Amino acid sequence: MGNQYCQYRCAVEATLDIIGGKWKGIILSELVERPKRFSELKRELPAITQRMLTLQLRELEADGLVHREIYREVPPRVEYSLTDFGKTLEPILNAMQTWGDRHIKQIIERKTARLAVHNDKG
Repeated sequence: MGNQYCQYRCAVEATLDIIGGKWKGIILSELVERPKRFSELKRELPAITQRMLTLQLRELEADGLVHREIYREVPPRVEYSLTDFGKTLEPILNAMQTWGDRHIKQIIERKTARLAVHNDKG
């Protein structure tokens, strides 16, 4: 890695910078399937606030992963899709899905046990 990329210590850090956080990976996974309107994304992700969804979509758009298309209709229709750059993340998102499917039971068990220990102390 050359000096021009010294902002990141490693490539994993760069990747997590662009897709990290609670919502970005999930939003990108939704858009891998097909382009979606804001309301469709909101319906698929009921736990996200409208403000957070807007913020995350703007960041993904600014990073060049998501394209926002405004259709000149009444009322205007806005649709979000992956850019070609965003589509390059599909293998990573698929690998995360596969890993999660394989280990979700263990993840839940460990989190539940950790929560129980924490609650017993409090």
